[in-house]
Amino acid sequence: MNWRYTLILAVVALTGVVYFRFFEMKRPSTEEARRQAQNVVNFDRNKIDGIIIKNGDQQIEIRQRENKWRLETPIKDQADGALVENLLSDLETWQKEGTIPAKAIEADKSKLTEYGLNNPKLKLRLLGQGRPPEIWFGKDAALEGRMYVRLQNSKETFLAKQSIRKDIDKKPEEFRDRKLTDLTATQVRRITLKTPAGEMELEKKVDHWDIIKPLRARADDGKVGDLISQITSAHIQQFVADDRGDLHPYGLAEPRGSITLFDEAEKKDQKVEIGESIKVFGREDKGQTLQIGSLSEKEKDQLYVRFAPRGSVYTLPKKTEEILNTKPADLRDNHLVRIDTNILDRITIDAPGRGKTVLARKDGNWTIATRNNTPAASGAVQRLIDRLQNERVTGFVEDVASNLPKYGLDKPQMQLTFSSFASENTAETKAGEQPFAGIAFGKPEGDNVYARLTDEPFVVAVRRGLLDQISPDPLQWQELSIFKFKAEQIHRLSVTTEKELSLERDQNNQWHWLKGSGQINQANVQSLLNTLSSLHAVRWLGATTPQHGFEKPQLVLAFTTSPDNKASHMLTVGAQNNDGTWCTRVDGREGTFAISNADFSAVKLPLEAQATASPSPTTTPVTSVTP
Repeated sequence: MNWRYTLILAVVALTGVVYFRFFEMKRPSTEEARRQAQNVVNFDRNKIDGIIIKNGDQQIEIRQRENKWRLETPIKDQADGALVENLLSDLETWQKEGTIPAKAIEADKSKLTEYGLNNPKLKLRLLGQGRPPEIWFGKDAALEGRMYVRLQNSKETFLAKQSIRKDIDKKPEEFRDRKLTDLTATQVRRITLKTPAGEMELEKKVDHWDIIKPLRARADDGKVGDLISQITSAHIQQFVADDRGDLHPYGLAEPRGSITLFDEAEKKDQKVEIGESIKVFGREDKGQTLQIGSLSEKEKDQLYVRFAPRGSVYTLPKKTEEILNTKPADLRDNHLVRIDTNILDRITIDAPGRGKTVLARKDGNWTIATRNNTPAASGAVQRLIDRLQNERVTGFVEDVASNLPKYGLDKPQMQLTFSSFASENTAETKAGEQPFAGIAFGKPEGDNVYARLTDEPFVVAVRRGLLDQISPDPLQWQELSIFKFKAEQIHRLSVTTEKELSLERDQNNQWHWLKGSGQINQANVQSLLNTLSSLHAVRWLGATTPQHGFEKPQLVLAFTTSPDNKASHMLTVGAQNNDGTWCTRVDGREGTFAISNADFSAVKLPLEAQATASPSPTTTPVTSVTP
């Protein structure tokens, strides 16, 4: 075969592939083509950027600006985006239910007048690339729920459902967005609030709100969120007038207060003004201003409002004026402390004269740094963090702590310090401990104790009982797991109560007496081993004292965990506590802990089987039963 002929065939084949990919593949499938042929109009809604509705002498124009729908004519305002999108969706699926061909129309020119399509009152035009022809809406057809429809310059007339006419046959104000603003609560980063009580400013740092003015303090995230939501979730009750006329009749000439919401980019702000004398610059600044005036005379549960970005007077529910009653104290966070647990690596508990404990986080667990990083009770540390995070002050005593001795805060009875820790220098952090929060507890008064955060100037009062739940004794932060063995690891066992009993496993893994007699109660021995091998403290009591009762112990239990009996352990149980637990200690660990009454009962079970007396022969009377 000639190479030229082969080349020609290849070019022809390639041309066919290109044609198929770029032309045939773009054609709709048979089913899609059938659906499109049945549609009244076909368009790409992503390319539609405007809608014009002509209804007699009135024209309504809606345009898409920066992905938002706006009314341009006859009112300039924010359009109801959901309503517009619903219209486009209905148009996409609006189908012909009958066709009156052009020949029938040409044969009888009066048909168009009969159908109301000769000079229709209602017309709809979409704007944008690939827009369909203008749609003309005629009269209702004899078939219920149907109407006559025609496309501009089309010679055919269609029967279609009346749904689109219902979507567009509205007054201009019905296309206005009743949601006051499209700003969401999560976008707000800063607020200024003016009320009869004064001016306030709040700012969001990372995930939390702070009061900046008139004092610097932590704000309650929930309460600030509720305040913001009163504006961002507000829905307009009535559209009253534009804002270019006299605002006195609405009580909006001299607003009583204001709230300004700044979004994330801080390019726009939204300012709410309520009632008496705050100058409004309108669009001269970048703010969005809502003014709330007097009560509506007709609707006593509604307030006249003006939202500057939309340039109109509306009414909102009367409850909106609740922001006038907002005071700085209402927005303050009454939690004792805010701890960033993401960076928390160290907790220092320091009580002069009583001890000091440094708890350190390592690989997700907590250790006692002041005791050579021995394991701490991680659950207890987490409960401390949760307790402090959830603790609420019982009162704000002073906003400026000018007299620390008055509250015993010049020489605190206890201080807590929360720090992050870096083992080496990096671009972000310096090596070592970096404190980021601290609490000082002063003198008690009644049921309260005075306290102060080291980075805040305030004096507050908190529950006095909180201090009883924070121990500076490192012994009380030890992990609660006492023994971590398997029951079968215990090789020799000695239990001393009123007398001493001692057992040992033989080579066949059977227990025999070293000191004791009679049959061994195997069930009790196994229960004791199970309890002992995984013994947990209820809590640590701290340093051992005579009150713990170890001079006259209730039980002394010694055991080994190796066949050569060199790995030995001893547990001693002393006095019972008021809550039913028992004071206990083990050799090799400092301090006393409490075990539950159930665990004490298990390790005190009798190891000798109780002898049972032989039953004496008795005669059992037989009762005759007559059927």
